[in-house]
This record gives sequence, C-alpha cells and structure tokens, in this order.
Amino acid sequence: AAVVGAAARADVVVMAAAPADFRPADVSGSKIKKRADGRTPVVELVENPDILAGLVRDRGDARRPFIVGFAAETGDENASVAGHGRAKLERKGCELLVVNDVSEGKVFGREDTEAVILAADGSEVPVPPGSKSRLAHTLWDEIVRRAGRQNPSR
Repeated sequence: AAVVGAAARADVVVMAAAPADFRPADVSGSKIKKRADGRTPVVELVENPDILAGLVRDRGDARRPFIVGFAAETGDENASVAGHGRAKLERKGCELLVVNDVSEGKVFGREDTEAVILAADGSEVPVPPGSKSRLAHTLWDEIVRRAGRQNPSR
C-alpha cells in the first residue's frame, strides 16, 4: 500500500527485486518442532503479490510514472538469462528492467556486479563488471535520458 501510494505521486519508480516470489501459506504461532517419527514437515507456498506488475497495470496508458524493475535471473533449459529477462520485461510492462545473472555465486553478497539494462523498445545497455554505485549511475543516466524524452516538460 505504501509503494502504490507513493508511486501515484512519482515521476519515476525504481523497484528492487522481490525478496521472495513465494511465502509460506500458513504461519505457525509456535516453533515447529522435530517429529518423533523423523518426518520432515511440508511447507506449502503461496505466491507473493507482484507489486511491479500492479503498478504498471494501475497506471494504464499514462506512462507516468516511468517504472524500472530489477530481475535476478539464472539461465535454464528453457532460456538464457537474457531470454528470461526479456520475457519478464514483456510480462511486467515496465520501461526498463535491470537484469543480473545471479548464477554461480554472482552478485549476492559481493561488492561488485554486472548487469544489462533492457528497455521496452528492444534496446539494451550492458553494464560491465564494476561497483554497484557504477551500475546505479548508469541506470539513472538511462532513466533521465528516456524519462525526459517521454515527458519533455520535466
């Protein structure tokens, strides 16, 4: 609710990757203890709300705010990291999607990063390995360039 309220007044919204796509369906009021029979409890998961997709949907055709998403991706038998990122950008409908390849211990818990900024118009801006601050500066330069084109009065 806080994000949705703030986004309604924003020119640009930069989201971060979701902390988790899923959460436990039920929350225990007490510690889940080991069972005497050694069986492991089953935890049912439910999908968390997709705040990024909701912001895009709720703004309609206004294209304001300019929305940027992040995607932590790995490749698999279905697609490469870039392929999954491109599909996610299309599904989400935001203007830019910053895609990090998080396979094999990359990115998380590290000082450096590398990414590609995918744009809804099909272009992409590769960000070579470097500091997360460098990625942030590259991203904001791209936002200013593109958002300014959409809203020339700003």
